[in-house]
Order: sequence, then structure tokens, then C-alpha cells
Amino acid sequence: MRFSERIGKTPSKVDIQIDSIDFELKNGIWNVISIYISEPLQRQQWLSHSHYNDLIESIWFSFFKEPIDQIPSSTDRVIQELRKRFFNWNYLEVYDFIDFIASIDDPAFDSEEFIKACNFVLKRDLSGYRFVSGQLAPIINELEILEIEKAIDDSTDSNLRGVSIHLSEALTKLSDKKNPDYRNSIKESISAVESICQQITGDEKAELGKAIKKLKTILPIHGALEQGFIKLYGWTSDADGIRHAMMDESSLDQEDALYMLVSCSSFINYLITKANKLKIVIK
Repeated sequence: MRFSERIGKTPSKVDIQIDSIDFELKNGIWNVISIYISEPLQRQQWLSHSHYNDLIESIWFSFFKEPIDQIPSSTDRVIQELRKRFFNWNYLEVYDFIDFIASIDDPAFDSEEFIKACNFVLKRDLSGYRFVSGQLAPIINELEILEIEKAIDDSTDSNLRGVSIHLSEALTKLSDKKNPDYRNSIKESISAVESICQQITGDEKAELGKAIKKLKTILPIHGALEQGFIKLYGWTSDADGIRHAMMDESSLDQEDALYMLVSCSSFINYLITKANKLKIVIK
């Protein structure tokens, strides 16, 4: 997160890419295509001699929907044509292409390994999409991103600086492409909820479970919602949890941290709205 975002001078921005694709992500996807299509193609000079002849014809026939007799005869020219088109495509066309490639049933092409490699790049470079059951699908939507940005911005603009700091740290640790820290991102997300509950109740030392129970006497909260966050807090705080013990890092992944950040941001927005409606001054 940029300095100007941390101090509230510019609106926060979640860097997960759902309606765009940056150079790193696009290059990463092309590298996967190079490994699983371009490099095997180059083992033969002529396309007609290549095991990938049927795959390339499928691309021209069903994806490009162009005459297959216009496919270049040399494999080098096929690769050049694919590369030229790929780097002129927008994000939707790129995703359409890899989704199509993954669906091709060709014994010469290992679609499972292609999908695994794509998912590695999509996760590493913070794409909002993953291959699920062989098809490209969203893992987050615009409304969820807006919930995160709103929670950070609204808490920055009010007396909830502690909440804003925790959420900003959760986002930073989740979004670090080189060294993501999912464990501590989850810890910061739940700490943000704990912080706002402490401030609304005026009990700065109360742990989340106690603070939420006390919160019910001030704000009308449905029992199921109350129990849901108490259970989430329990998951992060028990003997094998995140806040007190070193949970095995291999059991935590991007989707865990993302779920917690979205859920905690939404709950914080809910509490801020409720407090404003009841004209409760958060100190």
C-alpha cells in the first residue's frame, strides 16, 4: 500500500486484478503458453510434422474461426502469429484464450499440467481468476473489492485509525507478490474487527468474543452473525490457531486470507453503518 493511501490522502486500491491485466501477469501467462505450446512446436520445423498440428488447427478453426489453410506452414511463423495476437489482446481475450486451450482434448497436449502452471501464475500475480474443475472462474468480484476499499477508507477518515492500520496491513501482507504472509494477513483482519468492537463498546482490553457480546447491548446484531464471528475468532485463537500459536503455514493459502479480509471488511462496514444510524459516537 502506498504512503498516500496509508494516511488517507488518496483512496485505497486493492491490487487483485479482475478487470485488467498488468505486464507481469500477461508475461507470466505467455510464458506458460511458451512452455506448453511454443517450445514443443519448435521441435519440428514444419507444422505438418508436429504432434501439435491438431491443436493448432483447433485454435484456428474454433477460437480464431479463420480458414485453416491460412495457418503458416512453419512452426516459427505459427508462434510469431500467436505471440503477436496475444500481446495485442485485452484481459478478456487473454482469459478466453487460455480457457479455450485448457478445454482442448488432444493426447499430445497435457491440459492438466497447463492448468496447474496457469493457476500458479494467476495466484502469484494476483489475478481475480483461477481454473476450477478445468474452467476459468472468478475467485473475487468487484463488490467484494469495494467492501475492502470502503472499510479501509471509512476507518481512515474517522476515529478508527487502529482499524484502518490492521486492514491495511492485512491487505499489504496478502498482496505481497514476492513474500505473501497469509497467516499474519488473517491475524490483522480479525484484529481489525476486534479493534472496532473495542472502540464501540469502550472496552479497549476486551477480546473479540467478549467485545461482541457486549456489542449486542449497544447495537442490534443477529445471533447467527454474532456466533459466526465468535467462531471465526476461535479459529484464529485456539491452541493451533493463528494469533497464539504458529499454525502450519502450508495449511493457509491465499483464499483463506482473502476470505478473512473480505468477511472482516464487510462486518466492519456493517458496524460503522449501524453506529452511524444510531448516532453512536465512536471514540
